[in-house]
Amino acid sequence: MRILTILCGYLAAAALGAAGQVSDYPCKPVPFNKIKVHDSFWSPRIETNRLTTVWYDFKKCEETGRIDNFAKAGHLMEGPFKGTPFDDSDVFKVIEGAAYTLALNPDKKLDNYLDDLIRKIAAAQEPDGYLYTARTIDPRCRVDFFGPSRWSNLAVSHELYNVGHLYEAAVAHFEATGKRSLLNVALKNADLVCRTFGPGKDQLKEPPGHQEIEIGLVKLFRTTGERKYLDQARFFCDIRGRADTHKLRGPYQQDHKPITEQTEAVGHAVRAGYYYSGVADVAALTGDSQWIQAIDRLWDNVVTKKMHLSGGIGASSKGEAFGADYELPNATAYLETCAAIANAFWNHRMFLLHGDPKYMDVLERIIYNGFLSGVALSGDRFFYPNPLETDGKAKFNHGSNERAPWFGCSCCPVNDVRFIAGLAGCAYATRDRNVFVNLFLGSTAEIALPDGTVTLRQTTRYPWDGKVRIDLAARRAREFTLHIRVPGWVAGRPVPGDLYSYEAAPQSTTFKVRTGSETQQPADAPRGYISLKRKWETGDFVELDFPMPVRKVLSHPAVEANRGSFALERGPLLYCVEGADNAGKVRDKVFPGKIGFEIIPARELLGGITQIRMRAEQGDEAMCIPYYAWCHRGPNEMRVWFPTTRTP
Repeated sequence: MRILTILCGYLAAAALGAAGQVSDYPCKPVPFNKIKVHDSFWSPRIETNRLTTVWYDFKKCEETGRIDNFAKAGHLMEGPFKGTPFDDSDVFKVIEGAAYTLALNPDKKLDNYLDDLIRKIAAAQEPDGYLYTARTIDPRCRVDFFGPSRWSNLAVSHELYNVGHLYEAAVAHFEATGKRSLLNVALKNADLVCRTFGPGKDQLKEPPGHQEIEIGLVKLFRTTGERKYLDQARFFCDIRGRADTHKLRGPYQQDHKPITEQTEAVGHAVRAGYYYSGVADVAALTGDSQWIQAIDRLWDNVVTKKMHLSGGIGASSKGEAFGADYELPNATAYLETCAAIANAFWNHRMFLLHGDPKYMDVLERIIYNGFLSGVALSGDRFFYPNPLETDGKAKFNHGSNERAPWFGCSCCPVNDVRFIAGLAGCAYATRDRNVFVNLFLGSTAEIALPDGTVTLRQTTRYPWDGKVRIDLAARRAREFTLHIRVPGWVAGRPVPGDLYSYEAAPQSTTFKVRTGSETQQPADAPRGYISLKRKWETGDFVELDFPMPVRKVLSHPAVEANRGSFALERGPLLYCVEGADNAGKVRDKVFPGKIGFEIIPARELLGGITQIRMRAEQGDEAMCIPYYAWCHRGPNEMRVWFPTTRTP
């Protein structure tokens, strides 16, 4: 059944191609369930996600009434609605993460739990497909939030946002188990949405208040081959910013101009990241070059003017939003974890559109820094915002000065669980007879090529060590081109563009390729790839060695918050100093002139890290740790950018 479903999606895409439109993304990701991760860095985190975070999030959804709301709406229990109407989406996101986990690790207990939960969700659905527990339980309980009737307050209600996450969860569950129980709920709801919204429909012709349904509808199209779901996604993407259909809501919801006229990333950062991802999906499937040009412009604006060094976006706590160009504060930086995830989704899609490794450079920066800081090593404590400096006292984390066990709006903990579970799906991709290795993690990937399957086994201690080995196996020799990404930080580019730069020139990259006794030196790496075209056979392997010196990073002069300061990186990791390693004080330290660095492996500290001791010849000394690992030892001072002069 699952094979037939996936085939239907590709047949639908092929039908678009027959109509004169492109069939899909030019690059195809290798599905995460075709990849087995055995990585010293990521495997413990994926296992913690499976054993702790999935169950912890479900438990919190139970304790806070999120799951009971479905039972109440389905008349399986009595009681009032509890929480906020967008809480439905939290349950759907955990289901999606649980389904990814189930696809890789069969688990009867988890399978049964999902079956029982899905029965409650199905019971909560109204006969025509509508699913929104707050209104179903009591149409008057939050009329201020969702309006007097269905769809009457779309700017706020999250009615369409919730079910977008339902669609994603349903597809994940179906592909993991072959069961249609949740997929049927999703399709029934999506059919109602398609009957309600669109050209010539009697209902409101306006966009969702919070983007997400666009991504979910495309996944339903891929799963079923039903063109109406793609058309509906296109409608929701296209109607935003069109004053002839509705009263525009403004930049906060990216509803100020049509997508083809937008040139600057503005408004709520999570909404924006989901929107640009949905636009990319629709543009890839319909061949809309104007939409692709639009998100190209927006990506350039974000990466060259609005992205923090951690890969985080959404600098302002006011509206969880983008600031002005070069407005990149540190202590007041918001940088929601969900925004980092949305940025990762968007950058992966940009790679699939263009095949350019610069998008994977940004994705790598996000996952090791801006995203990973948001979830504790234990898997049950979370950051909502991720500032780059704190005095250890300010309660920046929605009322807390350290990672919190949950939030009233807990979109971040439930987003974490689905992102980590599916992360391996970003590592490899194909395009005809081209295979791309985009992330370095110990893994074994089964990769389908036009004339058969090859297996790549990757061995590495990345991000602590730059040595990578890739072994190949195939039933018979196959000719294809293997493209291995040379990270931008290796080539001396921390990010595409000039927003950040390294103080010193990079060292050269060394690598070799062997086939039996033969050793080859490949050509230079154009556009960030080492490209090796040959007839590959079992026993062939590639070895690379990326040097990992400590690098000082400087900001563009227009970034006022970072003038006269530098940051530290080693490999893909951003570093910080925190009080726990420095007698409690770090914000008063200065590092003028020449700086010396000492790399110190600390395998027993914070899950195993590499520390950096930094000494200024005529200044202070500090012990640094990776940014993602900060605040595991209680609230304390922390900073990422180091001043070179004392503040008067």
